[in-house]
Amino acid sequence: MAAARIYKPAKTAMQSGRAKTKKWVLDFEPASARKIEPLMGWTSSGDMNSQVTLRFDSKEEAIAYAERLGLDYRVSEPRSPRRSIKAYSDNFKYGRQELWTH
Repeated sequence: MAAARIYKPAKTAMQSGRAKTKKWVLDFEPASARKIEPLMGWTSSGDMNSQVTLRFDSKEEAIAYAERLGLDYRVSEPRSPRRSIKAYSDNFKYGRQELWTH
């Protein structure tokens, strides 16, 4: 029986915006370990489900799809990002605690 995970992807460190983070993703857990191919050094897997990534508009659609196919699934809820509110002028304030370096 194939196992799947359902999650909402976080933005990557290279993104400044929220592109590709609005949809829910269903992908399959690896069924077998990856192998290093001896000639070229590439990693390979005999598991074809590792190449499948499905995107859904809502979590409920992804869960319904997994249940319809009889998949074991695990749902990971998204965490809200911690916002640290900073002002540029705080770098130059009189009572600054940390060292200021260029």
